[in-house]
Amino acid sequence: MQRDEPAASHLYLVGTPIGNLGDFSARAKALLTAVDVIACEDTRHSGLLLSNLQARGRKISFHQHNTRTRLPQLLELLAEGNSLAVISDAGLPGISDPGEELSAAARSAGFPVICIPGPCAATTALVCSGLPSARFCFEGFLPVKGRERKTRLEAIAAEQRTSVLYEAPHRLITLLEELEQLCGADRPLQVARELTKRHEQQVGPTIAAALEHFGTHRPQGEFTLVLGGCPAEAEIELDDANLLDRMNAAMQTGTSASSAARQLASETGISRRRLYGLIHHNAAD
Repeated sequence: MQRDEPAASHLYLVGTPIGNLGDFSARAKALLTAVDVIACEDTRHSGLLLSNLQARGRKISFHQHNTRTRLPQLLELLAEGNSLAVISDAGLPGISDPGEELSAAARSAGFPVICIPGPCAATTALVCSGLPSARFCFEGFLPVKGRERKTRLEAIAAEQRTSVLYEAPHRLITLLEELEQLCGADRPLQVARELTKRHEQQVGPTIAAALEHFGTHRPQGEFTLVLGGCPAEAEIELDDANLLDRMNAAMQTGTSASSAARQLASETGISRRRLYGLIHHNAAD
């Protein structure tokens, strides 16, 4: 059953278009039109959007640089009975922005938190990349430099699931070069920009191809990178002949058949009885 929205003392995380205004849901528009307070990443950027909706709520800035001071103020507004909506410049708030902290703080304080779904660059780029999407990792923006960045990149390079990253235009080439060094030039990659817009672009299908393209085309706009996972190491098929060779190699060093079987069973998970039986079967032959 549809609830009456907005409700007093409720926090709403509202998805707004990442490009195409046709993706703005009717529910999101209705909520923003009627809510008491709207916390915006950039009040000037969101001003035109909200003006077109004739949104009457009080607008207040809420971004990464004023999170600490704004959080108690926003919680106080909820405590006073106001309905509060949060929007980012584009997309779904709470992903790589301070909406995450506000959501956690509101829940801890006992206020209901409701998401009004909308477009998201990460999932939009993922599902049209052609790369596996059943299991994936969202990394967002990486640390700009230092040990933390190196550690994160190394973990991403070794990750077997598809990874989704955000990057600014002036750092894109550096990120692609780092990925090439750690993942290899042929690792699958799609770099998306201008998602849902008229000039939407997907650049790939590998790290090398993306580097070649952006080496001659200056990066512009925010980028979403979808990186293919690290291939799993091929497992060596452990047939009877292979197992017997390993047993014999151990026994040639003076290890008893029983000890060789015990050690190989520990390494492979194959039963010691089967391994010990291979030796006796081979001796009988």
